[in-house]
Amino acid sequence: MERRRLGSSPVEVTTLAFGGAAIGGLYAPVSDAEAMAAVRRAQERGIGYFDTAPHYGTGRSERLLGAALTGEYVLSTKVGRLLVPLEPGETPESQGFADPPPYKRVWDWSADGIRRSLEESLKRLGADHVDILYLHDPDDHEEEVYATAYPALAALREEGVVRAIGAGMNQTAMLTRFVERLDLDVVLCAGRYTLLDRSAEEDLLPACLRRGTSVVIGGAYNSGLLAGGTTYNYEPAPPELLDRVAGLERVCAEHGVPLRAAALRFALRHPAVASVLVGCRSAAEVDDNTTLFETDIPEALWEAL
Repeated sequence: MERRRLGSSPVEVTTLAFGGAAIGGLYAPVSDAEAMAAVRRAQERGIGYFDTAPHYGTGRSERLLGAALTGEYVLSTKVGRLLVPLEPGETPESQGFADPPPYKRVWDWSADGIRRSLEESLKRLGADHVDILYLHDPDDHEEEVYATAYPALAALREEGVVRAIGAGMNQTAMLTRFVERLDLDVVLCAGRYTLLDRSAEEDLLPACLRRGTSVVIGGAYNSGLLAGGTTYNYEPAPPELLDRVAGLERVCAEHGVPLRAAALRFALRHPAVASVLVGCRSAAEVDDNTTLFETDIPEALWEAL
């Protein structure tokens, strides 16, 4: 599988990457055996970049990835949320994840919090390092990023503890400000550069090209709508979007290409994009997504879309 370098860092990632939210139990429970089989199948199919976060199943995704991964791979996790054991009488908040462990998520963007988060992630992963460290969802914490979180991240890179740093969000405006104001190797943008939503073209992608910052795209299916589902941005899709998807499906069918294959490959046509993340909860889903990703897509289809 093709590899692309992240910015000016030494890190090279495969163009298809494994997103770890699904094996953390996003929306539905996943057994440990199923999750670990998915990770191992991903490595067998040539996927060499794996992304996770403490938020995904309150540590479950990190634990399962660490138990399943073997050999050589690129690994990223995220900081901004610490996992704290529940007090007596407290119940875990699922935040979309099934069967949550007995922990709560606590925001912490301090320098000490960033380092503690990484240390705790490494213990769950059973690893001595991660390659990429992202600030995770700092939507309501922009000033804390400038004051403490980014300096802590930059120090970890300078010390050689991590090889690349970035930020991961579902919006482009703040990511664009980070790219313009900070020295980031990569940003992870979910859902904003897809066949249905190309808003990242307006601000984030041009800024990344100017600054030499790479982009990893998540949410290529827009939370399911481009994969045969009826949800968009985690909510029921409005009728006009359902109509648009039907039109996209017709165009793809005329060229003999599944819509999902086009959805997975679309973002990689932009020169700033290094990789596309896809969440898989079973070995069968890994096979399905990698086969779609490897589909030959004629240039005429892109022009028609």
